[in-house]
Amino acid sequence: MPKKLVILGTNGNCIDMLDMIESINSHNGRTVYECIGFLDDNPSLHGKTVCGIKILGQLTRAGEFGTCSFVNGIGSPSNYIHKDEIISKTGLSQEKFETLIHPSVTVSRTALVGMGAVVFENVSINSNVRIGSHVIILPNSIVSHNVVIGDYTCIAGGVCISGGTKVGRQCYLGSNCSIIGNIAIGDFSLVGMGSVVLDNVREKSVVVGNPAKVIRYVK
Repeated sequence: MPKKLVILGTNGNCIDMLDMIESINSHNGRTVYECIGFLDDNPSLHGKTVCGIKILGQLTRAGEFGTCSFVNGIGSPSNYIHKDEIISKTGLSQEKFETLIHPSVTVSRTALVGMGAVVFENVSINSNVRIGSHVIILPNSIVSHNVVIGDYTCIAGGVCISGGTKVGRQCYLGSNCSIIGNIAIGDFSLVGMGSVVLDNVREKSVVVGNPAKVIRYVK
């Protein structure tokens, strides 16, 4: 029997997950996953459908779908710092969250990917990488050797993280940014799209540019 999934959120990443599920099913030659619906806290969406899949209600209803597994697509520059709080609304244990990895992803046999992580197409995860729980990595990103990515962090599309870098908990790395090797990006920090990070980033910093500079701090 296929494993039934409920997706948290209805943003673009969540819709893209439907394509990922189809790719996983096709790659395996059988229906591994079946998405039965979305949960979203926007009441104006409740009862509507997205790509033929119903929006079942708010996140606090998650416990009503006890036989299902869950996958989280919530995480943007505007809410990344609250990602753990948003997921905690469900009241679900960690074991209820599925780890989804697109069939085109390259994962080193020495890498570890945490529970509830979602890794989109054409991502490269290299040797001795450690990826935390509920991390999302969007298409075409490169995670080089010995990189550590903390829980709840969002890696946008086309990001290049060089070897030995430590990315903290609940960060957001914008599209096509590049991170030099052997530095640390502090918890709750945001790196703007296209930025080039050459030095350590303090926690709760927002950095942009080439080379990246601090423009403000997250409160």
